[in-house]
Amino acid sequence: MQNLFSSNVIKGSGIQFGTSGARGLVEQFTTNVCAAFTHAFITSIQLQFQFQQVAIAIDNRPSSPAMAQACAKAIEQLGLEVIYYGVVPTPALAYVSMQDNIPCIMVTGSHIPFDRNGLKFYRPDGEISKADELAILSSKAEFKTITDLPLLTVGDKAASQYIERYTSLFDNKMLTSKRIGIYEHSSAGRDLYAPLFEALGAEVIALERSDEFVPIDTEAVSEADKQKAKVWSKEFNLDFIFSTDGDGDRPLVADENGEWLRGDILGLLCANAMNIEALAVPVSCNTAIESCERFNYVTRTKIGSPYVIAEFDELAKQYDSVAGFEANGGFLLGSDALVNKKKIKALPTRDAVLPALMLLALSKEKPIYELVNALPQRFTHSDRIQSFATELSLKILSQAKGNIPQFLQKLSFDDINVECVDITDGLRITLVCGDIIHFRPSGNAPELRCYAESTSVEKAIYLVNHALVNIQLISN
Repeated sequence: MQNLFSSNVIKGSGIQFGTSGARGLVEQFTTNVCAAFTHAFITSIQLQFQFQQVAIAIDNRPSSPAMAQACAKAIEQLGLEVIYYGVVPTPALAYVSMQDNIPCIMVTGSHIPFDRNGLKFYRPDGEISKADELAILSSKAEFKTITDLPLLTVGDKAASQYIERYTSLFDNKMLTSKRIGIYEHSSAGRDLYAPLFEALGAEVIALERSDEFVPIDTEAVSEADKQKAKVWSKEFNLDFIFSTDGDGDRPLVADENGEWLRGDILGLLCANAMNIEALAVPVSCNTAIESCERFNYVTRTKIGSPYVIAEFDELAKQYDSVAGFEANGGFLLGSDALVNKKKIKALPTRDAVLPALMLLALSKEKPIYELVNALPQRFTHSDRIQSFATELSLKILSQAKGNIPQFLQKLSFDDINVECVDITDGLRITLVCGDIIHFRPSGNAPELRCYAESTSVEKAIYLVNHALVNIQLISN
């Protein structure tokens, strides 16, 4: 068997880290590439932590089981025990591993198409940092070529502890009389959600389970899914619809009328319900977070959970309760907190269940649509151009920064009066009229994303559509 060095194998694969984990085409994640990432990750943290086990879980992508086996073989090569949980949500794997004080690896491509996949890495104390990512990419860990893959036995501890984390906070009759639809598709958590909501008293209706992988993007909900929610809401007389992206860390929830909520609005309501004092949120989130004046402090970061998490230590020096959330709805609990006078432990990684349950708790007093309408009326929309080279996106935005009004003119915008420009992540332009247009190359795939904010949904949708159509024209 040939000896390999992780940095050489990883570099040769062409795989890099995006906003959340290593991402690439399935064909790039060969057995030895998965092993190289695993060796690099484990050896990079062994001086900091003591552990004898490493946990692994997967999403429902066709390519995920074999990738998990490759990672497991690499762990065995290191003389460590593999704990395998099969298909569970990313936050369930992260939570149980943190409680057991062991690292873990989630095989998932999250919301990106099924011809791609990825790996997410967690130290015993939580999600890896950008510094950890660099250490993995530069690691020179040596390992032997993998020639066989182990059989893996599935354990149920991650699923059961994840359900218990939330059912223990609420009365088992909290959701009595609530009819909750679960849009199951191919979500990694689809077998957990019905038991969880039913344990709290809800009547659950399963909706559209798929045997094929469905790349649900909670930041760019398709028109088909928007219509489905409205039809389901009426047909089944639903009070709430719950869904997630592929690996179950980003929520997608609909109100009593089948209207999907924007993820940052859901996060705002959740944080308020939990009496969170200080927030870290990406620059792309709705400005209603500040203007609602419900939090003592809000800091803005680059897009991606590692950047949000990186702010938690500083916030914790001044505030007792700290959290973050993203425009995709993923909620990150940065400190222990109290819910119904019961302690919920910190989980500094994206989670879909907590914000959904906190919103349902709020809805006992007032309908969800009224809770949303009571917030400052700022509306956001986002969409993306797929198969748009990252290099082209970067070139266009680099040129635009030199003359923003001219850039807006090229995109055929009537209003080019700029109030301020934010380059924290991508190019975020605030106009004098209050409208915001934000361009950013995706960190996970060859896509150009556009976010917009305005005083109406229609205007926000117009800004995004207009911008994306015209940026394609000037790119040709």
